[in-house]
Formats: sequence, structure tokens, C-alpha cells
Amino acid sequence: MDDACVDFHDVVQAYKRISPYVHKTTVVTSCQADEKSGRKLFFKCECQQKTGSFKARGALNAVLRIKETLGTIPGFVTFSSGNHAQALSWASHMADLPCYPVVPEMAPLSKKEAIRGYGANLVVAGKCPKQGLELARKLAIEKDLHYISSSDQTDVIAGQGTTSLEFLEQVPDLDAILVPMAGGGLAAGTAIAAKAINPEIKIYLVTPKGKRVEEYLRTGRRPWHGPYTYLNTVADGLRLEQTGLISSPIFKELAEKQVFEVVGLGAS
Repeated sequence: MDDACVDFHDVVQAYKRISPYVHKTTVVTSCQADEKSGRKLFFKCECQQKTGSFKARGALNAVLRIKETLGTIPGFVTFSSGNHAQALSWASHMADLPCYPVVPEMAPLSKKEAIRGYGANLVVAGKCPKQGLELARKLAIEKDLHYISSSDQTDVIAGQGTTSLEFLEQVPDLDAILVPMAGGGLAAGTAIAAKAINPEIKIYLVTPKGKRVEEYLRTGRRPWHGPYTYLNTVADGLRLEQTGLISSPIFKELAEKQVFEVVGLGAS
């Protein structure tokens, strides 16, 4: 797929490709949450997904599509704070191909153990994303591996978009979707699929404090410069400060300008 383009057709094709292997996760409600918010809320439980997150959708779509296109390939490599590394390890295992996921030192032990459990060649690299990205790129060259970004690759974005495709099949009359965001792959995929199904639906992004996404949405200028950095947040899967170069223009065009920043209890 062209790395500059992803559309609703790609999301539909991704769903056909991955649906035999991933879970159709449930949607739950909460009377207490409805009462506190003054709205009817629906929660799409991607924690029930293979590997524990929606990342399995994008990783598997990318792996299967690359294998369909190229046939025999040496394997895959990525850098991730943990969830995508797990997902790519699982997807590579499903495709019977080697995987070299690179994670930072502070990645949770449970995620490291899960990665090893899928038979992947886990690599731990430093405390900052710059170190991990450089090592992953080096491995890609040395071992002739395909690098699959956690959020900034079109097949991954299309795969993540199957989450909202499925969500709107389960709850067709949603007025808005709130999307947690790190690199922006889920945000971009969600916006593409949801807006194609219902152009009136609103997409709101939810980020840790300090990410500056609303500034980007309102000005159109990326506020992130220099190497990738981490935010100080308990949400380890959302700590990446910068958003992707491919995903950003998509959610900038389709998401609402208002961003919900979340601060943990006791944080200033």
C-alpha cells in the first residue's frame, strides 16, 4: 500500500483479512458512568483482543498483507513501548516468521514475558525512544527485516480502523467516539472508518497531559521537533509525545479540534 494513502476500502479489506484470527470484542455499558456523564456511554473492550489490545489488528493486517505481496520474507522488526511489540510478535508467530521487537528498559515485565512467549527475539534498548528506534532500524538493515511502525504505516492504520468499523456495527447510532492516542494510528484509522460510515459522527482524541495535540489540530503546525521523546505518564502505552507523519494529517482533517487531556490522580 502507498505509504501516503489509506481509505475506507483499505479498512474493509483489512477486516476481511484479519477477522478469521482476531476477536470481535464486546461492547459494554455502565449505569454509573452514564449518570456521571449525563450521556449514554458505550465501551469497546479491546482489552479482550488478542495480545490484550487493538494493536493486534494493525500488526496482523500489516504482516499478512506484506506476506501476500512478497511471499517469502526474512521477518519483521519494530520499536514499541510494549503493546505493538506484543502484537507484532503474535502476528509474526501466526505467519511463522521471525520477529525482533525492540522495547525500552521500562517496558512492563508482563509485556516482555508475553513477547518471549510468542517466540520473538526480544531486544531491550535504553530508556529513550531514540535509542530504540535507532537499534530497530539497524536490525532491519543488518538482517534484511521489514520494519513495521506501531502507528505510522498505512496497513497498520487500516487494521486499527477495523475497531470502529466493528464498533459501529454493534452500536450504529453513536454520536461520537473518544479515542486514546499515542502515535495516532488508532485515531487515524478510527476517523477514516467512522466518518465513511457516518459523516456526522464526531471523533474526539484523548491524550495524556502535555502532548500538545490540540495545538497541532488548531494551528496545523507540528509542535514536536527533534528526536522522539516520552511524556511522564502512568499510561505507559500512551507515553510517546510525538504523533506520526502519516497518521497526523488524517486525524487533523477528521477529528474535532477539542482534545481531552487526562491527568492522573494526584498529578499536578
